[in-house]
Parts: sequence; C-alpha cells; structure tokens
Amino acid sequence: MSLDVGEPEAPTRPSARNWALLGCCGAGLGVSIYLTLTHYTKVVALVCSNNGAINCEKVTTSPQSVVFGIPVAVLGLLFFVSMLVLALPRVYQRPELSIARLRLASSVVGIGFVLYLLYCELFIIHAICLWCSSVHILTFIIFCLVVSGWPEVSRYDE
Repeated sequence: MSLDVGEPEAPTRPSARNWALLGCCGAGLGVSIYLTLTHYTKVVALVCSNNGAINCEKVTTSPQSVVFGIPVAVLGLLFFVSMLVLALPRVYQRPELSIARLRLASSVVGIGFVLYLLYCELFIIHAICLWCSSVHILTFIIFCLVVSGWPEVSRYDE
C-alpha cells in the first residue's frame, strides 16, 4: 500500500493586500514601541506639541491612557504584534478559516478600541495626539484590508 501524498504545494507569493497589511502592522508596531518607551522611560522624549488642541503629553498622561491598569501604548504593542503574526505570509495564506476569523475579530476589536480612544481624545481629554492618530489611521487601514479581503476566505476549508 503506497501513501503517495504527491508534491508539496509551492508557496504562493504574498498578495498586495498581504504586503500592505504587513507594512501597516510594522509601522504600527514601530509607533507603539516608541509610545511604550516614552511611557516607561525618560530616555526617549515624546516629540510632539504640548499645547493647544494638539497635545500628545496631555493625551498620553491622561487617566484614559491606562485601561485596566495597562498603558494603552502596551495594548497597541500587543495588537500590532498579534496582527503582524497573523499577517505573516505563511500564516496569512493558511487555508484554515479559524485564522481568517481571528484576523477579522482582532481587527474589529482594534477599530472598536480606536473609536473609544477617539471619543476620549475629543470629548474627555479635549486634545489630540498625533502619534496616537497615526496608530488610529494604521488600525483603520488594517481593518479595511482585512474586511475587504474577506471574500478571499471563501477558498478556505473549515
């Protein structure tokens, strides 16, 4: 009895969507690392306006900058690390629907958190952080890339 499994499937090249997702995750990870370092150390300075409507210091030191005892910058770091892993070509191209669902659920949670943080900046803190805004934009782009790629998952097996 022969168990011929055939030739292994050649990996396909990452799609433009996959590259864009990787780029956004990498950029978000960089900004999140920077914001985490500015939160925990005085070695890295927060480079941003600190007066008027654009006031990164006011936003990043507000009570809303910590959720459940965890700095928002660290939560962003965790989000971008997990999304980066889910966007790696070897993971992104896996046929399991559960991975696509996890990527979708993570991006939905991310955009939900962005909406909460925008509310806090606009209506509670009354200041905007440009670094935080870049993270919000990157999270929105990630959300759009994941949602717009959802029809591709019809090729996945359960």
